[in-house]
Amino acid sequence: MTWHSPWLLWLLWLLPLAVLAMIVGFRLRKRAAAAFGAREAIGRLVVGRSTGLRAARAIVLLLGVALAILALARPQYGSRTRMLRKRGVDVVIALDFSKSMLARDVRPSRIDRAKAEVTAFLNELAGDRVGMVAFAGETMEFPMTVDYSAATLFFRDLGPYDMPVGGTAIGRALTASKQLLERSSRPVAEGEKNDRSRIVILMTDGEDHEGDPVAAAEELAKIGARVYAVGIGTRAGEPVPTYADDGTWTGYLRDASGNPVLTAMTSENEAQLKKIAQVTSGKYFAAGRGSVGMEQIRAEMRRMKQSELRARKVTVHEERYAPVLLLAFLLVLLEALLPEAFFRRIRPASSPDKEPSP
Repeated sequence: MTWHSPWLLWLLWLLPLAVLAMIVGFRLRKRAAAAFGAREAIGRLVVGRSTGLRAARAIVLLLGVALAILALARPQYGSRTRMLRKRGVDVVIALDFSKSMLARDVRPSRIDRAKAEVTAFLNELAGDRVGMVAFAGETMEFPMTVDYSAATLFFRDLGPYDMPVGGTAIGRALTASKQLLERSSRPVAEGEKNDRSRIVILMTDGEDHEGDPVAAAEELAKIGARVYAVGIGTRAGEPVPTYADDGTWTGYLRDASGNPVLTAMTSENEAQLKKIAQVTSGKYFAAGRGSVGMEQIRAEMRRMKQSELRARKVTVHEERYAPVLLLAFLLVLLEALLPEAFFRRIRPASSPDKEPSP
């Protein structure tokens, strides 16, 4: 047998003090009665006194208090293993919508392949909240939700030419991801950890034109979020196609000298994405032929959930305080119902001066 609050058992030491107080009180009462008058006279005034009943009431009360203290300490006997409620993961997908994502070194294009992988990823989620960040020079956000169909629609019809500002700002995307995670979190007490795992999936070709993305990643690490960075693109330079408003291909993006602008996943870009993942205890994945690393991220999430479930398997001790508390209540009730003395009806003595009736 174990106890939930064993320190409360120290209250049992108060019972001997209570017994001592009762004995002292009895002696003081007896001394006061002796000072009041002769024992025979007191016996005629107080009818039905019973020292045994008073002692019985005291014993019943002390037993009730003792059992109440034991119940407060919450005795535990027996145990069982219980799995705590499964918790989902908060996921923010930050997808690069800069014009360099139109390059076709990943078929059919970087952006189309990434969107197809994101759609397949969302179709496999269950119970996880997901938020979206589309970014180029600025960001567009979709709040955290479990409505995966709505989240899919947000990315499906969006393209690089829909972004209000060109360029690539990875730092702003990470900052927007952090804000989405913080806005969706339930309030927690000081010193308490948030009860959901948090990850950010950053999908980009790595070309960053402004800001400090590593510093933004460090801010994500402070709230316990991991960044899984996916580098999309190859080391060989790839021209960036251009399109008309109706979607017709119009050629390739060119610089001021008329030369095609090439985009590539350079070693510098890849090193920066690895650093972003490293400072958040995340991982970096390089997109391969026909894939952009989402399968590896799904495997990481499965391992994360399995590890959490193992950590949340707890042994629960069965508490048995209810019967003890019930018995304590009955004893206290019995003490209140017991009389202090046996009472008998006193018949008045006949007067010697009164003549009997004829």
